[in-house]
Amino acid sequence: MGKNREPLASLLLYQAFKWSVVSPMLHVYFRGKIYGAENVPLSGPLVVVSNHASNYDPPIVSNCVRRPVAYMAKEELFKIPVLKQAIELYGAYPVSRGTSDRTAIRAALKYLNEGWAVGIFLQGTRTPDGRITDPKRGAALIAAKAKAPLLPVCLWGTQAIEEKGMVIPRAVPITVRIGELIASPSSTDKEELETITQKCATAINALHTQGR
Repeated sequence: MGKNREPLASLLLYQAFKWSVVSPMLHVYFRGKIYGAENVPLSGPLVVVSNHASNYDPPIVSNCVRRPVAYMAKEELFKIPVLKQAIELYGAYPVSRGTSDRTAIRAALKYLNEGWAVGIFLQGTRTPDGRITDPKRGAALIAAKAKAPLLPVCLWGTQAIEEKGMVIPRAVPITVRIGELIASPSSTDKEELETITQKCATAINALHTQGR
């Protein structure tokens, strides 16, 4: 039986980072709009699935669902003193380049068993317009193994934040829409995982179509 909440230290760091950096930037700089926050369970394991269009997406998602969301991060970041402790508290877990997906799956399941929300980009990589065209089954597999519900989240506008050659993010309008919970697959059967994966993709793309 897993825990019901993230460690207190992680919750405190999340709140500090959210209110001092992420939330002001999202609401003031990006003029962020958030819809559907009431759909988020504030405790217990949760698989957050979203589209992905910029490097700013993980903190934006975590801010909008009002709880820490653990994302995988490059192993190299965990070799930097102080940063290592900070990102671990905030919920990042290391994944080595070139390693099998099993490593990432085991790490995600560990966090879910401890009551965390785990964030997974449904397509696994950034897409140019933020829409999902080729969803992967990894999120559904993790949800099935952890018996955790899936929460579809759509980021609209983040693909315009980063511009080649620019260090400062562009002040573009961003909208985040949070959909209704999708029950975890009852098994790891390939067909069922594919059905749930497509259901997540359809939900996210439908939210994306609503635009700003």
